[in-house]
Amino acid sequence: MALSATTTLPHSVDSVAAVLVNEDFQRHVSQLVGGSLESFTVDGDVAGAFNTTSVRTLPTTRLPEIARKFVGDHLKVTQVENWDAPGADGSRQSNISLKIAGAPVDVTAVQRLVAEDGGTRVELEGAVKSSVPFLGGKIADAAEPMVAKALNLQAAQAQAWLESH
Repeated sequence: MALSATTTLPHSVDSVAAVLVNEDFQRHVSQLVGGSLESFTVDGDVAGAFNTTSVRTLPTTRLPEIARKFVGDHLKVTQVENWDAPGADGSRQSNISLKIAGAPVDVTAVQRLVAEDGGTRVELEGAVKSSVPFLGGKIADAAEPMVAKALNLQAAQAQAWLESH
C-alpha cells in the first residue's frame, strides 16, 4: 500500500529538521496519540548525515477489533531515520523504516524537506507491506491510513511546536 503526503511549513528546513530530531518533540507527539516514547537516540552530528532511532509504545484503540485480538492493547514501534547531509540549497532527506513488534507490518518511506520560498515543503512517500500469506494485502490496507495519519500528525505538530517554542 502506498503512502504519499505533502505539506508546507512556513519555517526553514534547518528549523523543521531540528524539531523532527528533538527528543522533547518526539515525546510530545507520542503522548498526543496516547502513547509513550520509550527511547530516542541520535547517532552522528545533525549538521551532516546522521541517524535517529525512536522506540514508542502506542495504543491499539484505533485498530480494527480483529487486529487488536492479535497484537493486544499496545504496540511497540521502532522508527529508524537515516538522514542525508543537507543539499546545496539546505534541503534534507531521510529514509524511514518502521518496525512493529509482534505485527507482520513493515513501513519504509522517504521524507524530503525541500527549501521553498522561505519555508519548507515536507514530502513523504513510502509503502506499507505485510508478510502474511494471503492476508498481507488486507493487513497493509488496514495499517496504511493509520501510518499515514501518524506521519502527517508529526509534520503538523512540528509547525505548532515551532510557533510555541
